[in-house]
Amino acid sequence: MTDKKTLKRQYLETKTRAGVYAIRNQVTGRVLVAGSTNVQGTLNRHRFELQHGQHRNARLAQDWVEHGETNFLFDVIDMVKPSGDPEFDAARELEMLVGLWRQEIPCHGELGYDELKRATR
Repeated sequence: MTDKKTLKRQYLETKTRAGVYAIRNQVTGRVLVAGSTNVQGTLNRHRFELQHGQHRNARLAQDWVEHGETNFLFDVIDMVKPSGDPEFDAARELEMLVGLWRQEIPCHGELGYDELKRATR
C-alpha cells in the first residue's frame, strides 16, 4: 500500500505537458479549442468547474446544465513536442498549435465557445 507521503512526492515529480485540448458538446456540435502549459490539469479543472456549477464560460456552463455531462467529450488533441534547441519557445509553439487547430476544427461563433481572454493555467 502506498502512503500519502509517497503519493504526494510522485504527484510533485510528475512533469506537466503543454498541449491543445477540445471540449465538445455532442448535442449542439459546439467546441472549445484552447491550449495550456498543463493540458491534462486544465481539462480536469474545466470538468470540475462544470460539475460544480462554477465554470467561467457562461455559454458552456448553460449547455452543460441543459445537455448533461454525458454529452460532452474532453480530448487532448495535440501536444507540444519538447526540443533540445536552446532557442525553442514552448509558449510560442503552443500558441501556433492552438491557431492551427482552431482553423481545422470549426469552433467560432455559433459553432464554438469563445475562449476566455484570460490565459489558462
